[in-house]
Amino acid sequence: MTSGKKLPFFHPVSLLATWFGSGLMPFAPGTWGSFAALPFAALIAWQLGPVALLVASLLAYLIGIWASDRYARSLELKDPGAVVIDEVAGQWLTLVPVCLDPLGFLAGFFFFRLFDVLKTWPANVLERRLPGGLGIMSDDMVAGLYGAIATALLMTLFGRDICFPIL
Repeated sequence: MTSGKKLPFFHPVSLLATWFGSGLMPFAPGTWGSFAALPFAALIAWQLGPVALLVASLLAYLIGIWASDRYARSLELKDPGAVVIDEVAGQWLTLVPVCLDPLGFLAGFFFFRLFDVLKTWPANVLERRLPGGLGIMSDDMVAGLYGAIATALLMTLFGRDICFPIL
């Protein structure tokens, strides 16, 4: 791949990195990417269960390292806003314990976005110190883990079922 050459929209790297274009929305692309992850999470959890959602999150993380790195290099940017596969992987991780509960999905969406924006330790360190796609993806997995814990605690507090314990 030639550095500095923008990839076309329908290139597999572009489709994955921007999660089928959701990251190209003009305002708050990370929020749109997280929102676009929700129906896929529901489908995976409904058809295959929470363990499959966890596996899907880890696969999205690994594929996202490659795709986000290639996409960022093509634009000669460290972390382009349009890259939202990191939000997809982290959002899916947050939703692992939820059991297809609408309250859980709403809380999981909120908590993931909160922790993604706050960049709490060690997410802030990972984002700064890890190179390329690894740095782009890893901070969102930390946000996803924190989001899963917060969502599971909230669900427990309200007497809702937890499908898969994160810790």
